[in-house]
Amino acid sequence: MSVAARDISGGRRSAALVEGEFLFTAEDFERIKRMLYQQSGINLTEGKATLVYSRLAKRLRALGLPSFHAYCELVASAQGAEERLSMLTALTTNVTRFYREPHHFDHLRDEVLPALIDKARRGEKVRLWSAACSSGQEPYSMAMTLMQMMPDAPQRDIRILATDIDPRILATARKGVYSEELIDAVPANLRRECFDRADGAGRDWQVRAPLRELVAFRELNLLGEWPMKGRFDAIFCRNVVIYFDEPTQERVWGRFAPLLVENGALYIGHSERVTGPAALQFVSDGMTTYRKRAVR
Repeated sequence: MSVAARDISGGRRSAALVEGEFLFTAEDFERIKRMLYQQSGINLTEGKATLVYSRLAKRLRALGLPSFHAYCELVASAQGAEERLSMLTALTTNVTRFYREPHHFDHLRDEVLPALIDKARRGEKVRLWSAACSSGQEPYSMAMTLMQMMPDAPQRDIRILATDIDPRILATARKGVYSEELIDAVPANLRRECFDRADGAGRDWQVRAPLRELVAFRELNLLGEWPMKGRFDAIFCRNVVIYFDEPTQERVWGRFAPLLVENGALYIGHSERVTGPAALQFVSDGMTTYRKRAVR
């Protein structure tokens, strides 16, 4: 027998969308879907209902709530700001690793950084942006790629902006502490040069201070206000917009274009493509790599 709940508006009963400990109806899913979309631009499909249930059921247990209806009421309330953040954290996919999609870092090293290093040595500023940095492996991989070619980068006017919507994951990123398993993709020579044992004798490693100082972590919602005034020489925004619907994707691409210098590089995820009007402002420069067209 399926679980059902009384609809307080008309006495009808709604069947469970996912069978489990807590009642989770289609109405609950649609409400969560709508709130998440408004908060982050993430567009949940109905096929994600089981995932939503499994991740948020932990929050219901922690809060002592009897149903997803009660959870939705809390999240939507004036007192629900903290739980809205917890919901976002639970439903956001923070899959990342050092040197993920390594061809991008090869391109950065071989095709982009030589000119930027010359620029920095002339006393000009160089700015890179990791636009959805998660727990920090992407911007630290960018920084290590840079430091390999320019060991004195921290003494130059070079900075990497690393942003994410989730302040909790940013706190992890700022510490720069990772387990032995998480730094497995970092070449042995770079581990020696860029990491120290976090506690002297344990299995965790911490990114060294000079490299951490190259990266500024800031909270930013890609759908909200962007406070940056200057332009970037390269932007990484990978495996993020795939979770947005098409109009939102096109809007985000359109906002990146004016923030790139001419010939600036844009790196995107393996399943993503620049679409919409912004596509006219970019030219392909390799696998999921674009350059900003020069204005003539």
